[in-house]
Amino acid sequence: MNRMTHSPADPLAVQPAQPYLHVPPDTPIPAATRGCVLAIGNFDGVHRGHQAVLGEGLAIAERLAVPMFALTFEPHPRTLFAPDNPVFRLTGESEKARLFEAVGLNGDIVRTFDRGFAGQSADAFVDDILCAQIGIRHVVIGFDFHFGKNRQGSPDFLRTKGAETGFGATIVEAFGDEAGDVVSSSHVRRHLVEGEVADAAGQLGYRWFVDGTIIHGEKRGRDLGYPTANMQLAADCALKHGVYAVRMKIGDAHYDGVASYGRRPMFDNGRPLFETYLFDFTGDLYGQSVSVGLFGFLRGEETFDSADALVAQMGRDSAEARAVLSAATPLSAIDASLHF
Repeated sequence: MNRMTHSPADPLAVQPAQPYLHVPPDTPIPAATRGCVLAIGNFDGVHRGHQAVLGEGLAIAERLAVPMFALTFEPHPRTLFAPDNPVFRLTGESEKARLFEAVGLNGDIVRTFDRGFAGQSADAFVDDILCAQIGIRHVVIGFDFHFGKNRQGSPDFLRTKGAETGFGATIVEAFGDEAGDVVSSSHVRRHLVEGEVADAAGQLGYRWFVDGTIIHGEKRGRDLGYPTANMQLAADCALKHGVYAVRMKIGDAHYDGVASYGRRPMFDNGRPLFETYLFDFTGDLYGQSVSVGLFGFLRGEETFDSADALVAQMGRDSAEARAVLSAATPLSAIDASLHF
């Protein structure tokens, strides 16, 4: 059985001396990575377990006085191997980059995960990617990370390979929260599927958020006195349909509000839409990119007997959301950078 590690929600962070460097798929890896400490993983959600891995890497990078990068992959492996059963992604490529930067990394490297990549040997992954392309000095992974064809590359393999090749390797044990539960992306997903956003935040170390572009809707909220900013979430999003207390980031400003996610059963019952009513905002948001953090689940999706009954409930939802948000404080430095 693996021993679980326990550490603060905020890992040791080294402030990068240079602007954050995001290396997207199918682009050359720059020379700036050479000699770095590298954390490897899928890092979906960049939750507290991932942060423990990254924090260990940051501490090593500080001692060695070298930069710290993360290596991750797109798409998620399950998307490649089980396209009819896609995984509910907690964070896409851009969201992960934001979180890596908030943790204190110098940058991240994203490689395309296709069948060719999945079929390479563990030796080739180390020799060609880690050593030749990236030029690592030290690698950090979680206890359960495997790589290469048929998952040949185990933590022990990587440690032995590093000793032979000339780089250091650190394996970080499983991370347990204050209740002793292992923190994992699958646990976070289950919480969000049930609308348990506070429990998800406890595992993430920050309030889960969705990024998107504001699109035109049917203007029904405006007719009811509650104009909404509408976003289409990813097709694989399995967030529980219902009403949430939220905080929206627009540029450098933050606005409190209440959001409904679902199919609008009183109206078109169509594709799920994320609709946010902001309490103290006036202006045109169409086409703007925004980020919305979920602070509390208020109720499930409902059908009402009349528009008046819906409006009355929206008033109660708004009052409850204001109360939730007025009592909110940052969960961590990451949470503060995202939502406050």
